[in-house]
Parts: sequence; structure tokens; C-alpha cells
Amino acid sequence: MKEKALLIFIDFDSFRKNTRKIQDYNKSSNENVEELKNLTSSAGAVVEEVLFGRQDKPNPKYFIGTGKLEEAKKIVDAKDIELVIFDDEITPTQQRNLQLKLGTKVLDRTALILDIFAQRAHSSEGKLQVELAQLNYLLPRLTGKGIELSRLGGGIGTRGPGETKLEVDRRKIRKRISLLEKKIHQISTQRDTQRKSREVRNVFQIALVGYTNSGKTTLLNSTTNADGYVEDRLFSTLDSTTRKLKIYPDSEVLISDTVGFIEKLPHQLIASFKSTLEEVTRSDLLLLVSDISKPDFENNITSVKNVLNEIEAARKSMLLVFNKTDKLSNSEIERLKIKYKDAIFVSALKKTGLNELYQAIKKIIEKHYLDIVVRIPYNENKLISFIYDNCQVLGRRNLRDSAILNLHVNSRYCSALSKYIYRRGKRREVRLEEKSI
Repeated sequence: MKEKALLIFIDFDSFRKNTRKIQDYNKSSNENVEELKNLTSSAGAVVEEVLFGRQDKPNPKYFIGTGKLEEAKKIVDAKDIELVIFDDEITPTQQRNLQLKLGTKVLDRTALILDIFAQRAHSSEGKLQVELAQLNYLLPRLTGKGIELSRLGGGIGTRGPGETKLEVDRRKIRKRISLLEKKIHQISTQRDTQRKSREVRNVFQIALVGYTNSGKTTLLNSTTNADGYVEDRLFSTLDSTTRKLKIYPDSEVLISDTVGFIEKLPHQLIASFKSTLEEVTRSDLLLLVSDISKPDFENNITSVKNVLNEIEAARKSMLLVFNKTDKLSNSEIERLKIKYKDAIFVSALKKTGLNELYQAIKKIIEKHYLDIVVRIPYNENKLISFIYDNCQVLGRRNLRDSAILNLHVNSRYCSALSKYIYRRGKRREVRLEEKSI
């Protein structure tokens, strides 16, 4: 039987600015409510009631004011609520005080998302990453008598590492965290080896990023004939998947699906999924996939860019891809095309607009790869090794004190080679022999 949940939304901004009445806040927050409802449903609970409030600042003891607390208590008692969920992050002290006062389990948005990730993780790497995030979240919530949640039974918020032994002490949790970090680092090292192999082959790498449930996996399947798991629910895909994208007959392009983002994505997850998110930070191009059928798609794009900024990937080449155009009318699509002139409009499900996407990717690839001629002194051994590891050497001519190399190179390496670029004559005047090393 599903747990009954009460959702609580507290608005601080409009109270301080005094710009909206509570009814206006309720109306404008519908999108946030629907998202938290979907998260709650994804975790396996049913939403019985939604409670709104406005405050100047969080109450240090209960997060919400005493009046709103009494209102919540009445709802909990009247409807046999088993779970209270806050849309904001609450402190460990506030969580314990609320549980004692309300007599039921209390979670915040972070704990809810962590629980969903615990259910969705299937690969060994995903399970390790989720467990690490959960333990980092649980650690400050330990008390001398054990975790308060253990007194309130199982269910949402108690899955994963906390389910079997909630009363482990801080020392043991820290030891487990250290072990998990080492295991994830080993996996990260393996991933790094794979990436270096791609870079040696001068492979152009694309990463799909976007809000959860925007259709990234469907787009991956449609463009690569892959069979990635697809379901119309939040965070259906946690594990990174890489496939070949055949837009050139004789050149390899790789495209990777990544974990979906969400507004206020828990920092514990960003830290734990660092090795997976490296597929984003090490890529040449980001395809930001947005579900254009959502009324708040622009806010979702902003949320994705905020996460990209947090993982230091916001400055990468980016192509905005509006998905699920099959849910809009032609007039709506034309109106949006005027506003977003550089975006690509597709339906991954119906496989429409993919040719336009391929052409846009090709143009970006052409800008990323350059043909240059460099002159490298023989005593620059490390630089010569770097060139052969990371560039495509089309030809080489050996001089008395240096080598002239004709390179096909990714633009990200040009800065390292800039002062060695051969400038004494046009490239066609340089006689090149077959490369040898």
C-alpha cells in the first residue's frame, strides 16, 4: 500500500518583496507543485494534500511558523498522513523537531530525489554513486541515539544504505564513504582511459544534457538505432550510455546520454555522479534537449544551465534541441522558431527534424577541427608526444633541428600549439613525407 503524503511549499521571496498575494503564489507555483507531485509519485507515494505558506525567513526550529505547523498537524491527523515532504531543503535539527511534533516521517526535496535515484540505479557504478550521495546526506542527520527515521518504519527516504543498519555510528559511515570514493575513483580512472583512447583517434564527442524526462534517451535511440531503456517518468536513465553517431561515412562521432537534471538538483548527487558527468565536461559539443511541450520549458533550460555551470561545463559549445514537437501545432512551432532562430526542432519519437540536427552538428564539427602546419624543435619531446597522442598527423618532414608536422587537430588543442604554427609560407609549399615515428 502506498504511503500518503503531504506536500509543503513555503514562499519566501514574494513575502519579502510583498509583490504577490498568497492566492497568486498558489497559481504561479502550479508547475513546481506538479513536479514535486511527480517526484513523490515516482518514489511510490500518493499525494493527499498540498499546503502553501509565505514567510519572511525559515523558522530555525521548525522551518515553518508555528501557525503553519499546527495546520500541518491537523492535516496529518485527519488524513492519516504517513509522510510530509518539503519542497525546500531543511536542516537535520528542523527535520527531527518536525518529526517529533507531527508524529510522522518528514523529508525534504533532496531526500526524496535521493530515494528515487536509489530505486533507479541498476549498474554497479550507479549504485555506488547513489549510496555515496545518501551517506553524505545522512551523516549530519545522525544523533546519539541513532537516526530518528528508524523509529518511523521503512518506506520512502529509508531505501538504500540506510535500510539495513540505520544505527551505524559516524566513524563507520565515514569509513564506508571513503571506501565508496575509492571504488568510484577506480571506475573514473577506467572511464578516463576510454576517453583518452577516443581522443587519440581524434573522435568528436557529443553529450546529451537536459531536464529529466525531456527525451534524451529517445533521441539517442532514434539517432543511433540504439535500444536504451525509455519510460515516461522522472530519472528513468541514470547510467551514461555512449553510441556511434553515423553522420559521416568515414569519420567516427560519439554521442553520450547522461543523467537528467532537475531544479535544485542535490549537490550530493552532483558530487557523487562526478565520474558520470565527466562525459559532459570532456565532450566537444553539448546537445541541450528540452521538452518544448512543457509550459515551463524555459525555466527547465535555465535549471540545466545552472547545473552545467556548477560542473564547469557552461562555456562549452552548445546546440539547443527542442524535442517533442509532435505535441505542438505547426503554428506554435513556427512562432517558437522565430524566437529561437539557432535552435533545432525535432520529434525523437516520430524521428522528424533529424536531418536538420545532423546538418547543424556537421557545421559545428567543421568549426572544431582545423588543418594546421607546425614546426616543433626536436628537444620538445613532450610536445611531440602530446601531438601524436591527441592529433591526427597527416604528414611529417624532418629538418636539421626540428620537424614540420601537418596536423588535423581539434580546436581545443590549438592554444597549446599556437606559438609553433608554421608561418613561413603557405601549407602547399611544404613538402610532406609519410608520417613515421
